[in-house]
Amino acid sequence: MARGVWGWVQETPVGALTLTAVAEGIRARQGWSREPPSTGPQPEPWELKPEAEPQTQALATHSETEPGCGATVPEAGSEPRSPEGPHQVPQSSWEEGVLADLALYTAACLEEAGFAGTQATALTLSSALEARGERLEDQVHALVRGLLAQVPSLAEGRPRRAALRVLSALALEHARDVVCALLPRSLPPDRAAAELWRSLSRNQRVNGQVLVQLLWALKGASGPEPQALAATRALGEMLAVSGCVGATRGFYSHLLLALVTQLHELAHSPRSSDMPKIWDLSHRGPPHSHASCAVEALKALLTGDGGRMVVTCMEQAGGWRRLVGAHTHLEGVLLLAAMVAHADHHLRGLFADLLPRLRSADDPQRLTAMAFFTGLLQSRPTARLLREDVILERLLTWQGDPEPTVRWLGLLGLGHLALNRRKVRHVSALLPALLGALGEGDARLVGAALGALKRLLLRPRAPVRLLSSALGPRLRPLLDDTRDSVRASAVGLLGTLVRRGRGMLRLGLRGPLRRLVLQSLVPLLLRLHDPSPDAAESSEWTLARCDQAFCWGMLEEMVTVARHDSPEALSHVCHRLVRWYPGHVPNFLSQTQGYLRSPQDPLRRAAAMLIGFLVHHASPGCVNQDLLDSLFHDLGRLQNDPEPAVATAAHVSAQQVALLACARDHPRGLRVLRLAPHPTRPPPVFTDSPFQRGSLAGRWGCPGPRRA
Repeated sequence: MARGVWGWVQETPVGALTLTAVAEGIRARQGWSREPPSTGPQPEPWELKPEAEPQTQALATHSETEPGCGATVPEAGSEPRSPEGPHQVPQSSWEEGVLADLALYTAACLEEAGFAGTQATALTLSSALEARGERLEDQVHALVRGLLAQVPSLAEGRPRRAALRVLSALALEHARDVVCALLPRSLPPDRAAAELWRSLSRNQRVNGQVLVQLLWALKGASGPEPQALAATRALGEMLAVSGCVGATRGFYSHLLLALVTQLHELAHSPRSSDMPKIWDLSHRGPPHSHASCAVEALKALLTGDGGRMVVTCMEQAGGWRRLVGAHTHLEGVLLLAAMVAHADHHLRGLFADLLPRLRSADDPQRLTAMAFFTGLLQSRPTARLLREDVILERLLTWQGDPEPTVRWLGLLGLGHLALNRRKVRHVSALLPALLGALGEGDARLVGAALGALKRLLLRPRAPVRLLSSALGPRLRPLLDDTRDSVRASAVGLLGTLVRRGRGMLRLGLRGPLRRLVLQSLVPLLLRLHDPSPDAAESSEWTLARCDQAFCWGMLEEMVTVARHDSPEALSHVCHRLVRWYPGHVPNFLSQTQGYLRSPQDPLRRAAAMLIGFLVHHASPGCVNQDLLDSLFHDLGRLQNDPEPAVATAAHVSAQQVALLACARDHPRGLRVLRLAPHPTRPPPVFTDSPFQRGSLAGRWGCPGPRRA
């Protein structure tokens, strides 16, 4: 059945009606003037006797021998006429009707045609369209619109397959025009358009051409414009067809990066805020949003190339959700690149396409390329493709960029470079950039620099002595940073540094690492009570490393303090520190005094307790009078703290300060309180902590506090 401008017609044999006849009729119409259509009977199709070329005559002979469905068709030069009387049909409507019928008649001819028939039909169809004497693009658009209108009404099976073969035959010669005609119907999604895209994908002779045209449509649009969004949906439909990814050989990397860049555009578009709400990972139907459609296209591209494991790992690591988030997109790109890097057969193509994009003026394209480049540096095959000095020069150049995101990606790249054991010659060039980033205000930059320094320490023959000297003045302030992530990372880096320099510390070398550890002991002990679980556990781990390196034998006491906030265990720790490092006691007290003004209640209470135990175990000659006066003054103010546990601890420690002052040879220095000296000072007694945090028991091999 065919439906053109003449409406539904009865089923009659098409007989000699062929593409050649229609084409010749169109050619003849070019010389005819428009006249009112005849009211007499129309000639039968077999009465048309065009002069056909040998090739088209052969196709006509083949068509005459097979029955089909057709209709009485007016001459190519006549106008349609309404049954109610003369009625002028618009020119565009008439042309679309003729081309729609042409598509259906072509389908009828193709029902019994094989591959050769399809090829011959493509040539004949092209000649018929070119004979219009107008722009070919307009005629292809009209023909595709006719197919879109007619295909849904065709029955499943041979009639519909034959009609879809018409589109494939047309795409053999005019892939660009077919894509341009189908794209507007892909946004919003259209069932008929989706079926046509899938039919093009199944045809191995045309799917590569169509994918290339879609890629150009995606790359040619700036931002999430309708053309790019429609191309993304069309790619999703085509790549979902099994075997289609094989047609991307030669431009796989272009397609992969184009889809990832499109996700960057979508993530930062004004409509991206509702994307996570409308995309459900468990949804198995067609994607509801443009972002989910791009993700599905990426999944299909990776799966078709043998990267099913990449898709699964991205799913488990939350990589797909990161890709569609405005604030997490680049993290998703880094994760995807790290996984794709294992398929090293695409590395050359990826780098060839990435390097020009790194200098792009388009921010989404440039940032996406930078993130992908950084992620690929984690793969070992990268070392064989790119020279170390070239990579290093590029990453160091990024450190001078005014955009913090670019500097962050550069620091991550330096960290990946530090992991590569083959690239060990430029440590001196890495350090200035990494150490300079520790003073950045952006937590991402500081965290990336700390991570890169940690990776540098994990390498064989790491420059521990050099790093100890360089990190000393920079790492100590980061232990008290207000940002939880920075604080935890800085404490962890110190633990890694101590573990790598354990041999030097056991030999008793009085180098920069020993000084750094002793300057950091008080922050580490107090950070056991940090409200941030990450910072507290990182402090516990670092103290365990220090205990092993210095052979203190206090692992059990330190873990008990961390897990149970035990005053008895803290007293044992302070007693040994005072005995082993008497010259550092004033420094320990001065550092602890600063934490009395901390905004965090657990830290203020822990600082007051630590002062009490240090003063109790210290000898009268270790601490000068000025420091005792200052401690007594600050503890006196803390006794008015709104937190009762803090005020109680401050009161107990203030008594210990007063007792130590009275035990000195010249007690007159204490200007606030004078007590008679005692031969022995009673130990401080503190109440149970209301801030005790829970933790995993036995993490460091400690069974817990000793019980009587």
